[in-house]
Amino acid sequence: MKLEYLVKRNDYKNINEILSLEFKISTRLKNKLIKKNMIFLNGNVCDTRNSVNIGDKLVVDLSYSEDNSNIVPKDMPLDIVYEDDWLLVVNKPSGIAIHPSILHFDNSLSNGIRYYFDKIGLKKKIRPVNRLDIDTSGLVIFAKCEYIQECLSLQMQEGIFKKEYLCLCHGLFDKKIGTINLPIARKKGSIIERCIDKNGKKAITHYKVIKEFKDYSLVLCKLETGRTHQIRLHMASVCHPILGDTLYGTSSLLISRQALHSYKIKFIHPITKKELELIANLPEDIKRCVKL
Repeated sequence: MKLEYLVKRNDYKNINEILSLEFKISTRLKNKLIKKNMIFLNGNVCDTRNSVNIGDKLVVDLSYSEDNSNIVPKDMPLDIVYEDDWLLVVNKPSGIAIHPSILHFDNSLSNGIRYYFDKIGLKKKIRPVNRLDIDTSGLVIFAKCEYIQECLSLQMQEGIFKKEYLCLCHGLFDKKIGTINLPIARKKGSIIERCIDKNGKKAITHYKVIKEFKDYSLVLCKLETGRTHQIRLHMASVCHPILGDTLYGTSSLLISRQALHSYKIKFIHPITKKELELIANLPEDIKRCVKL
């Protein structure tokens, strides 16, 4: 788990510039790597304030062990969609939280990832890059080191990281393709619930009706922003709440949870620099609804 850079031109003042501009390593992580003596120039631990010469080889070693004892390991089935030395992508079933909590101390997805990391001998903290509600199914990325988490978080901020969801919404849409641009804020007096608020944070959802049924629709949503409950709230705001969403709509006889699935993610792999597109097919409970 190493980053390597061969100096081919004199474009950088010193090693610090290479770390910041070539690798986009944050100051916080850079300081951690310096303290751990994990930055090498031509095989030797180096002072990052030093300059470099053409032909020099800079190596950043990210394979150091981390304490992950805050997460209790739990053996559970994992639907692994993609894995390499740097990241792990799983298809999360509905009904499982991503993070441990008082109610889910040892049965969250992170507990299962900790068990898996132990199994493959990876002593790293558990770092989910994206987050889904407990009843939302679909793709979740876990970074295998802090650097990957930083890179993918930056891609999200810059709009490079793309997320698509499939959901079942009440009713039939008059406008089959559209964009919902409504700011979102935390609802006063609630820890969980969000609301549309002109003073809230910018939130944009692009949608397209894929298939229509008697009184509900299968809808593809592409997120331009990633606010908490964004799709759920935006669909409810245009009078088409998601089936089974009891927070922003009503319960459903067709499905026992909100019919929302993280279907596709697309991003640039921080190491290979190639675009990676991953898909998680619809789970059985939503699939049954579209086959009725």
